[in-house]
Amino acid sequence: MILEKVLNTNNDFLTLYILMEIKCLMLSFKREILSIMCMAAIATAASAQDGTTAYQFLNVPVSSHVYALGGHNITEIDDDINLVEQNPSLLGKEFDHQVGLNYMRYLGGTNFMGARYGQGVGEHGAFGVGIQYYGYGKMDATDASGAVVGSFNASDMAFTLTYSHDISDRLRGGVNLKYVHSSYETYSAGAIAVDLGINYYNPDNDLSLSLVAKNLGGQVKKFNDKKDKLPWDIQVGISKGLGSTPFRVSLTAYNLTKWKLPYYEPADKNNVNSDLVEKDKFASNLFRHLVFGLEYMPTSSVYIAAGYNYKTRTDMSGYKRNFLSGFSIGGGVKVKAFGFGVAFAQPHTGATTFMFNLTTSIGELMR
Repeated sequence: MILEKVLNTNNDFLTLYILMEIKCLMLSFKREILSIMCMAAIATAASAQDGTTAYQFLNVPVSSHVYALGGHNITEIDDDINLVEQNPSLLGKEFDHQVGLNYMRYLGGTNFMGARYGQGVGEHGAFGVGIQYYGYGKMDATDASGAVVGSFNASDMAFTLTYSHDISDRLRGGVNLKYVHSSYETYSAGAIAVDLGINYYNPDNDLSLSLVAKNLGGQVKKFNDKKDKLPWDIQVGISKGLGSTPFRVSLTAYNLTKWKLPYYEPADKNNVNSDLVEKDKFASNLFRHLVFGLEYMPTSSVYIAAGYNYKTRTDMSGYKRNFLSGFSIGGGVKVKAFGFGVAFAQPHTGATTFMFNLTTSIGELMR
């Protein structure tokens, strides 16, 4: 009953953690049942806003800069093509011939990695391609007696085409077209998703405003007879430099397709094993939609960033969270044609996540 309540919340970190726990518990079942349960667990644990959507991995950031700022940011202006995954209108001809690589050590031993490439098209357009792999590791298959009879893998992949166009010198629109493929043991599914974004950027006062509609679309191949929904979302964001100081603040509002985002915490806060109680107050719902970011940029090629995600912190209320839950931190530096970025977060005591980015401009390398 408690697990059912938790799975019906909108938990990004918690659902994958639960997936790894389910994986361990299933080892005592025979192979056929194990395979079916694993497929169902992954699909269920990937549930988004109402417990009926799948493909929640699409909401995991691929940019270490974004991850350092709390995991959601659609307004960041930086020389990093990995940002385009959050908002296609952040792509521009300034990313001409830039390559971006990313790697993330996520929860429960899962590993995510990918690559992107951008190129200018004409005077006002830009084109990009990307591929992202989400690997959940190898899982043992056992018979009824518990003997290991084999193993299988579970993974997701996303292939992305991006196009952006300068509407004016300060306004840009963009679109991401994604094909998503999921493979869990002998089961597979596919979906097509579209992101639509628009960004306004005023370099004179370092003001960036964005609006993005994410993951519009649907499945083209189902796991079984049930059709899963995509975790579509509307996001609004703002980033603003603080005058002549080297600081910039950002605020991103996400999950705007649903106001209520209740969470659960132990009735007895001194005993994490006590029954879970639903929290559904106005203030908690409001702040579970918001991500706060702060950056320090002493030079144009160096940044240090920190973020706070209240939703991540409250998702961990019943799972041994610590002081760092909800907080993230990272930094980046550009040296000649190369850019490096790292980010770190610890949503709860048993899960430390790490992300690394590398970008390079092929044009600068050839000079």
